[in-house]
Amino acid sequence: MDKELFVLAQRVGQFLVAQGTTIALAESCTGGLIAATLTDVAGSSAWFDRGFVTYSNQAKIDLLNVKPETLQQYGAVSAETATQMVSGALAHSHADCAIAVTGVAGPDGGTLEKPVGTVFIAWQWRNRGAVVVRKQFDGDRQDVRRQTVRMALERMVLEG
Repeated sequence: MDKELFVLAQRVGQFLVAQGTTIALAESCTGGLIAATLTDVAGSSAWFDRGFVTYSNQAKIDLLNVKPETLQQYGAVSAETATQMVSGALAHSHADCAIAVTGVAGPDGGTLEKPVGTVFIAWQWRNRGAVVVRKQFDGDRQDVRRQTVRMALERMVLEG
């Protein structure tokens, strides 16, 4: 267990409990790592509603209502896709807020426009617009995934 991520997950849980709210996740490049990190915290069932691991484009379409046109025009790794993923997570859950992540963890799959380490992270509270950031993380596949989890959880606490 990663101690730094565990402490962040505890902070997210404390924040959500204090607000009386719950969270849902839509994960692509992290493959469920954010959900695993949150559920490492005992009692997380009180504030963690559900997670969607939508690694394929078809899963994004089927489970999160990402539009095929969005994937064709912008790609799976884009602000537009992350926005639709986070909105879809809220639409298909009872959660009050959601996080979505999509990116290129590597070692393959990068392009000049979206090199390995490119990640889009989206946050949204029900009845509010989504906030999306593009990050460029360094390191190998595990480093990119870990940094994505850290950024997603840090911003949830800071900007919630």
